[in-house]
Amino acid sequence: MAKNIGSYEAMVVYSLSGGEDAVKALTEKFKAMIEANGTLESVDEWGKRKLAYLINDEADGYYVLYTFTAAPEFPAEFDRVLKITDGVMRSMIIAK
Repeated sequence: MAKNIGSYEAMVVYSLSGGEDAVKALTEKFKAMIEANGTLESVDEWGKRKLAYLINDEADGYYVLYTFTAAPEFPAEFDRVLKITDGVMRSMIIAK
């Protein structure tokens, strides 16, 4: 019984208010979550960038792009966890 495996990209913008250690911890947390539920192809850390507009009174964010394959149910759960995690300013998951 083979699952339909999809290819996805998740762009996550982390808040820098907690410091670099908090950003690293969140990056690792979501990397581990993807690895537990699918296959992580790459983690592309774009680093600190100026935001187009203020989010929660912050002008900068730390951008990370995750590329992975997973079952179709996983991205919705991943998105739910991203939305309720402190330190995640914005996130978007797309099917490639």
